[in-house]
Amino acid sequence: MIVENLLQVLLIEAFRSGANPAPTAGLLRGLADIRVGPSLRAMHAAPAHNWTVQSLASEAGLSRSAFFTRFEGVMGMPPMSYLQNWRMTLAKQMLRAGNLSISEISAQTGYGSTFAFSAAFSRYVGCPPARYSKENMLVASG
Repeated sequence: MIVENLLQVLLIEAFRSGANPAPTAGLLRGLADIRVGPSLRAMHAAPAHNWTVQSLASEAGLSRSAFFTRFEGVMGMPPMSYLQNWRMTLAKQMLRAGNLSISEISAQTGYGSTFAFSAAFSRYVGCPPARYSKENMLVASG
């Protein structure tokens, strides 16, 4: 499932980069970057890990401030924002599949509690995870 999401994001990024030959911020550029790439791969491989800017900087072999600046320049957003986007992308896909509980999804996406996950998901998506799941399962079956 993670590989499928990553491939979809890469395809979108490839289409975007083909339309504009100038290097733009994004996933393809980040994965190709010698410093940012390892941290991106680590986030994608273990989204539930308790990542911090410091631990991601260690993956990149940079100081925390140098990593933050480089990541933001290459990706177009701060590292923790990217991590949240990735986790929410995974959570939305898991909710649409409907085969995991909200508690299981919160654990697999790195949230310490169902409450913390539900609050973050509601802020990010605009509705609680249970409603999102219900509405998207109705759309898929209808």
